[in-house]
Amino acid sequence: MTKSSGVIAFLLSAALAAAVCGTANAQKYPIKPIELVSPTSAGSGTDIYARALADIVGREKLLPQPFVVQNRTGGGGLIAYNYFQTKRGDPYVMLAATGTIAIMAARADVNIGLENYTPLALFAVDPQAIMVNADTPYKTLRDLAEAARKQPDTIVCAITNPLGSGRIVIHELEKLAPGAKFKFVTFKGGGEAVLSVAGGHTHFTTENVSEGLALLEAKKLRTLAITSLKRMPQLPDIPTATEAGYKIDEGTIRGFVFPVGVPKETAAMMENVLERAYNTQQWKDHARKYYYEDRYLGSAEYLKFLYQRVEKYKQFFAEVGATGKPGQ
Repeated sequence: MTKSSGVIAFLLSAALAAAVCGTANAQKYPIKPIELVSPTSAGSGTDIYARALADIVGREKLLPQPFVVQNRTGGGGLIAYNYFQTKRGDPYVMLAATGTIAIMAARADVNIGLENYTPLALFAVDPQAIMVNADTPYKTLRDLAEAARKQPDTIVCAITNPLGSGRIVIHELEKLAPGAKFKFVTFKGGGEAVLSVAGGHTHFTTENVSEGLALLEAKKLRTLAITSLKRMPQLPDIPTATEAGYKIDEGTIRGFVFPVGVPKETAAMMENVLERAYNTQQWKDHARKYYYEDRYLGSAEYLKFLYQRVEKYKQFFAEVGATGKPGQ
């Protein structure tokens, strides 16, 4: 063998070894626990669904390492989202993403765009419900809208965020029912909002279905409509807002994203893991228990969905004269 051929053989051998080593390293992922960030506190809706995924992945042994849920709260979600931006390319951090991911991207004062994420999968949408006190005369959503048209600014809605999903439902209902005008008051949480309606302090709420479940079962509240695309199996007798004549599709997003820059093969592998988790009976039972609207989207469709939401929220901010800052 000549000296040059020996060098070539050595280089080929080294390249092969590197390729084998690289494949082995890729196959080892994940080699440590993956942080699953919840931008809300323990016990919140987002925290509950993040922990549900972590439990499913562990029980079903879908990964060799666990998800560890970390609550990073504060600033209306900004603490978690700003933290997540520092993890560019890191496949050991994943975010339990809600509608806030689109709201942040739409806010001119924050400008954390969708280009900062690698969307993986949307599991569900937690729809809003138009709920009234069971003793009120409003039997349908049209009854409520007509009352707000005849007596504008006298029908009061209980919500938790002046720029959140509940507020967006009010705004869209006003647009679809010309002349109707509602007032709203904000509460610290959905539980307080639904209690104010049950107690007769406000007329209705547009918070998530699950927030009012106990009071609905106790017949203290009545649901006029939900903002899902179709009737929910858990609530077969409750019409959608669209059926009632008001095309409203709104709710809290339940999805998962990686930071931008994660290798494509790793993102594809995680998307596959999430799809398998979604297809388990445990997830189906969880989604039914918490009144989620089943709406699975893979990474490409999920990204399109998020961009549509961003445009919707930008329009909402412009129409209500808000910059997107908390409290405005």
